[in-house]
Amino acid sequence: MFSALSPYGWDEAWADAFAPYAADGLLPGRVVRVDRGQCDIVTAGGTVRADTEYVVPRDPMKVVCTGDWVAVDPAGDPRYVRAYLPRRTAFVRSTSSKRSEGQILAANVDHAVVAVSLAVELDLGRVERFLALAWESGAQPVVVLTKADLVPDPVTLAHLVRDVETSAPGVPVLTVSALHGDGLDVLVALVGSGTSVLLGQSGAGKSTLANALVGTDVMDVRAARDVDGKGRHTTTTRNLLALPSGGVLIDTPGLRGVGLFDAETGVGQVFAEIEELAEDCRFHDCAHETEPGCAVRSAVASGALPERRLESYRKLIRENQWITAKTDARVRAELRRDWKRKGAEGRAAMEAKRGRWR
Repeated sequence: MFSALSPYGWDEAWADAFAPYAADGLLPGRVVRVDRGQCDIVTAGGTVRADTEYVVPRDPMKVVCTGDWVAVDPAGDPRYVRAYLPRRTAFVRSTSSKRSEGQILAANVDHAVVAVSLAVELDLGRVERFLALAWESGAQPVVVLTKADLVPDPVTLAHLVRDVETSAPGVPVLTVSALHGDGLDVLVALVGSGTSVLLGQSGAGKSTLANALVGTDVMDVRAARDVDGKGRHTTTTRNLLALPSGGVLIDTPGLRGVGLFDAETGVGQVFAEIEELAEDCRFHDCAHETEPGCAVRSAVASGALPERRLESYRKLIRENQWITAKTDARVRAELRRDWKRKGAEGRAAMEAKRGRWR
């Protein structure tokens, strides 16, 4: 059993976690696809179809998802997933729901591969958003600039890579042309162990990249629109694929919305240089706006820190606070106090101006 599932990431730690379910006669397996309450599970005896009815909680964070290791009935029609093992990592984004819910995109991921197309202008803010969620998940992120063949000038390509590296401290940035195979060897080596999830917008070339890594056309591919580089959702479900060189890959549908969900740690890692500068601010709760002695704004003024990075940092911090405040009364109270303080400061500034005008 161990050797049959090891290509999908099964190890002694998973076997120990599964021991109580084995005693009940259940079989271990990994979810390779979930679709409308049913899922495909790879087991030692092959891939089986099972119903998730027994593990459908009210909390959307506890539903079975691609990448989960589960305990499934050994036989029956239908078969049922009886439980899933505690997740080592989970890639989560917020939903469009007004109830501030999280949606799990993939579980037990070691590498988060963020695909960014070079066919269109780089959106560094979106790259930073993806990276915040990746760091928060517990996975190691890597940025892959796809369609590198569309940037034939090596100097221009080097500038684009440098821009992304500035926005992704501590993250490998690779350039790949899946069409010609350029750069694939480095990516294959990186994802050759563990589980990787492939993320990005529609048209980023994820399905083409997945096909190149698997070595066969397992994913449908459609051309992106020339006007904006966007494509249709050729991938509509999250699929776990075994790679011939080792490791497994979870391909995901193109993500239009990438909302943060309690990702304070992830944001801090993406903007590590700002967090480090903030340690030298005069006030420990400095918002890096109008406070005196702000080391962050001083770095912007000197050119050491790009203004765009600070604006992106502020935006993601505000968004994450807003999401967290929906479910955390303490955070809501802190935000109210902050708003009142800023309002009082604004009124005081206006009164001072009126006094000078009189």
